[in-house]
Amino acid sequence: MVMNSVKKIRESKMMSKAELARKASVTVQTIDRIEKGNDCRLDTKRKIIMALGFKLTDRAKIFSDNNSAENKGGKPARLKR
Repeated sequence: MVMNSVKKIRESKMMSKAELARKASVTVQTIDRIEKGNDCRLDTKRKIIMALGFKLTDRAKIFSDNNSAENKGGKPARLKR
């Protein structure tokens, strides 16, 4: 399970799951799964970060990956721009 603030941020912006999904070019089911703590691809994270109005450098404010390579002593995962 991945900890994230997607639901909290989305709700603070008065945005529906459907609106976020549309802006991020993903399905509502994807948003639902992510908000429930399921993992997703880096590209999907990038789309959600941008759709919420954040910069990619703000990713730690939205996604705190406890399972990332960074926390396992490896190289940190990078989001593509």
